[in-house]
Amino acid sequence: MPDEDSYPELDHALVERLESIDEETAAKRVTALRAGLEEYELEDDDLGLLDGEDSAEFETGASPALPILAIVGRPNVGKSALVNRILGRREAVVQDVPGVTRDRVNYAAEWNDRRFTLVDTGGWEPDAKGINASVAAQAEVAIDLADAVLFVVDATVGATSTDEHVVKLLRSTKKPVILVANKVDDAHQEPEAVALWSLGLGEPWPVSAIHGRGVADLLDHVLKVLPEQSAVAKGQVGGPRRVALLGRPNVGKSSLLNKAAGSERVVVNELAGTTRDPVDEQIEISGKPWTFVDTAGIRRRVNLSKGADFYASLRTTAALEKAEVAVVLIDVSEPISEQDVRVIDLVLESGRALVLAFNKWDLLDDDRRRYLEREIEQDLAHVSWAPRVNISAKTGRHLEKLVPALELALESWDTRIPTGKFNALLAELTAEHPHPVRGGKQPRILFGTQASNRPPTFVLFTTGFLDPQYRRFITRRLREIYGFEGSPINVNMRVREKRKR
Repeated sequence: MPDEDSYPELDHALVERLESIDEETAAKRVTALRAGLEEYELEDDDLGLLDGEDSAEFETGASPALPILAIVGRPNVGKSALVNRILGRREAVVQDVPGVTRDRVNYAAEWNDRRFTLVDTGGWEPDAKGINASVAAQAEVAIDLADAVLFVVDATVGATSTDEHVVKLLRSTKKPVILVANKVDDAHQEPEAVALWSLGLGEPWPVSAIHGRGVADLLDHVLKVLPEQSAVAKGQVGGPRRVALLGRPNVGKSSLLNKAAGSERVVVNELAGTTRDPVDEQIEISGKPWTFVDTAGIRRRVNLSKGADFYASLRTTAALEKAEVAVVLIDVSEPISEQDVRVIDLVLESGRALVLAFNKWDLLDDDRRRYLEREIEQDLAHVSWAPRVNISAKTGRHLEKLVPALELALESWDTRIPTGKFNALLAELTAEHPHPVRGGKQPRILFGTQASNRPPTFVLFTTGFLDPQYRRFITRRLREIYGFEGSPINVNMRVREKRKR
């Protein structure tokens, strides 16, 4: 069997013939081919697919401006444990060491049929330096962008000088503040919560985030304080497209997000792996809104990761599943690695649109450029269809080129090919390059349809199994004729036998 690359180059006369087919002719072709399928044993889901009950399109509708509740406090007072208790699932990274949460992280929460956005933050230290100072800044931003604040204090430790410093910050915001006395596991510890009246924030709410004690009463009170709609968040009409920023640790994902936003939205530090939770941010580039998800750097093997990094890896995958297009950042100052390829393969497995961003382009010299082109040809040949942008996340160089690449990839991801045109293409391909005979039999393609988009998925009804090379040949022709730049294409088969007389 020849490889798909050994098939002849695209005949442009084929493109002209396909373009010349009018809708009436295409419809007649579909009707005739469908009639031919009646001779074959079809299953119930085949009929559903053929009757058009196959649309995977979805609307990117307007997202309401949900009220925002920020959770702040010094390190290791149990903020992330409280987040998980409110959400009812293990979402925020929890570990019995201070400083596991480093960014402010948004979660969709619900209580008594009221929806709101919950923001987890890194522990705040007033005299923090280095990365801890960045974390403190993130907490301050979270407070600024919230409609109300849960201030969490460790009741077993009592109010510290850091807590008193945070109180001054909270008073200056004029936002509703609810004082949460955490780690009150039983009634014997409640006097420790009462002592927190001294902070001057009103009644402390005693809870145990680990055991759930008192959390329901706390949430009932929160709903009285939170507005129905956020006074600080802006709902985006039309729903911004969701972009996941992916890449191995320390390739510049957070720097790219900050540069695109024009402000320090997420922690940036030379220490690899400073982002552990996916961070959603609405950003406007070239006058168009986008929702960017900055994800934890994907490590070598999830099952080898330990503690916080293990859960972060799982949530990175979840963030990709919620996205529509992935931007995979590759550090051009270093050789393309197995990790880079694995991240790209993760995108392909998820079926999301793909853009490759070659970061730190400003550091590239001529020698490295030659090696890089060779590496791209060897290691990234399977995604040669993905748009490439050469950028510097740190300086913002060529960042404006990212938007056209994203739009191109999403347009391809959304594309649908009319059934008549697709079958006309299949007829042309099989006439010029029929499938080789296997075991004395030659499988035929009876009918083809695009089952869904996002990503474009095609189903071929055949009389036998098609060789992988032949399916790749069909995929190649689809790309050559219809583009599909930036989108994976799935070509599936349904082998059906003739009805027995």
